[in-house]
Amino acid sequence: MHDLTLVIGNRNYSSWSLRPWILLRHLDLPFRTIEVRLDAPHSKREIASWNPAGRVPLLKDGALAIWDSLAIAEYACELAARGWPRDRAARAVARAVSAEMHAGFAVLRAAWPMNARATGRKTPMTPALAADIARIEQSWADCRGRFGSEGPWLFGDYSVADAMYAPVALRFRTYGAALGGEAAHYLAHALADPILGEWMAAAVGEPWTIEHEEVGR
Repeated sequence: MHDLTLVIGNRNYSSWSLRPWILLRHLDLPFRTIEVRLDAPHSKREIASWNPAGRVPLLKDGALAIWDSLAIAEYACELAARGWPRDRAARAVARAVSAEMHAGFAVLRAAWPMNARATGRKTPMTPALAADIARIEQSWADCRGRFGSEGPWLFGDYSVADAMYAPVALRFRTYGAALGGEAAHYLAHALADPILGEWMAAAVGEPWTIEHEEVGR
């Protein structure tokens, strides 16, 4: 038996925390959640008590600690024996687009910080931001077109790739990204996910606000 505890930050703002949380839920792995309030006087000290690297999320399985969202995802898939596409080519592409999200899209992250409870936010569109949005739209359409015939997610069944892009779906909802075709259909499906809805409802219930994350008001 595994004794899983996931340490996360504020649900409203912590995009990296959302990724392993939603994947663990979709993989039906039972776990406890500990939420650390971010940007508070005690935040660094409390996070460091869990993770010497000073960041969330962190997954504990008994005495074992895993402190990177993609590493947590890989570990969760090993526990559940699913979470990546079964087909080798699809699995390779799923890993590539997940790694691209993990390492890239810096302009999107900076211009459109995740704000799970906000809608109707307006910010200036720049060429660099438009390029990030266009790349994600292209990637979603490509994954759906090549590998999504057996289900509604990027690779048919829910996978790590869908978890990695869940915060992007929320960003597109908050700031009003205009997508077309298959990418727009995927965005609508991702936002209708009842598990994501649980996260969003919890974000609405949080009493805290981080002012520098409140962009586009």
